[in-house]
Amino acid sequence: MKKLLIAGAGGAPTEGVIFSWQKNPDNYVIGMCSEPTDLILSKAKKKYYLPYAGTKGYRERLLHILKHEKPDLIHFQNDSEIYHASLMRDEILETGTKIFMPDHPVIDRCVHKFKSYKAFKRAGITVPKNIEISSKDDLKRSFDELVNSNGKIWLRDSGIGGGGKGALPTDDYNFAKSWIDHHKGWGNYIAAEILQPKTVTWLSIWHEGELIVAQTRAREGWTHGNRAISGVTGVTKVGITYSDETVTDVAKKSILAVSDKPHGIFGVDMAYDKNGVPNPTEINISRFFTTVRFFTEAGINFPEIFKKLAFNEDINIKKGLINPLEDGLMWLRGMDTDPLLTSKDFIEKNIKFE
Repeated sequence: MKKLLIAGAGGAPTEGVIFSWQKNPDNYVIGMCSEPTDLILSKAKKKYYLPYAGTKGYRERLLHILKHEKPDLIHFQNDSEIYHASLMRDEILETGTKIFMPDHPVIDRCVHKFKSYKAFKRAGITVPKNIEISSKDDLKRSFDELVNSNGKIWLRDSGIGGGGKGALPTDDYNFAKSWIDHHKGWGNYIAAEILQPKTVTWLSIWHEGELIVAQTRAREGWTHGNRAISGVTGVTKVGITYSDETVTDVAKKSILAVSDKPHGIFGVDMAYDKNGVPNPTEINISRFFTTVRFFTEAGINFPEIFKKLAFNEDINIKKGLINPLEDGLMWLRGMDTDPLLTSKDFIEKNIKFE
């Protein structure tokens, strides 16, 4: 029996991991979260509240849980918590609990998007031009240098946080200025050239510099995307298995640009430019994305592979496995409905369009 402690319990990304771990009856999963109304929804066997990462009492509460429960492994699923927990990794290890995550400089480089951008650029990877917005002059320069054919630029928060945090496509300087003012974002925002709506993610697990497994997923829509000014919510509504050698090549180069010895989970988000080239926009570091259950249901259990690697157990797959799932599998999600693993053919056969 392995006792596994996971953060963010009750949220979609973590519940996907819990679902995957509980496929193995020898896993006992304990959840923790900073939002009780999320936590109570979790399928974890036991549930612990703790303050938000980086706030008063977080460190003490986390160490108390570790010393009381003595889990074999702890895993974090939120950028802020990954970052702050990484800073206290020595204290976590001293309790006897294992962690499986990249070195802290790698985490820092990935959760701060402008640092990632500079690493990609240094490596010669095709990326949209970015400008760090520290002043009104920087914002004006962005409108001079980055606009697309519609006169728009892409603004986003470059700090810790996912879900399209602070994202805004705009052709209006005054609106952009007000947006940054509202979010107190001067010095934390970046402007970039706008890429195409088509996006893909390359989820991978590495161990001490060796690629273990990777799978590409294309995205065809965001949950509640019509309610976000950017159209981006960070929660995929329709995910599709997909394979493309160029995507794999760009993803690998992007990961090696931020880490010379990748270790743990690296999820490379990419969007296509007008020339059809996938450009990395960020790396989701040390966490599984919201649709990780998709892969488990389709036949490749990433969280279980991750757990086995943490304990140096046999993973029952050939290392270096890329895109093991057939192309075209679809994962559909909606609020208060069960997700569905399906295909476009199945949808067309079971819906009357005329």
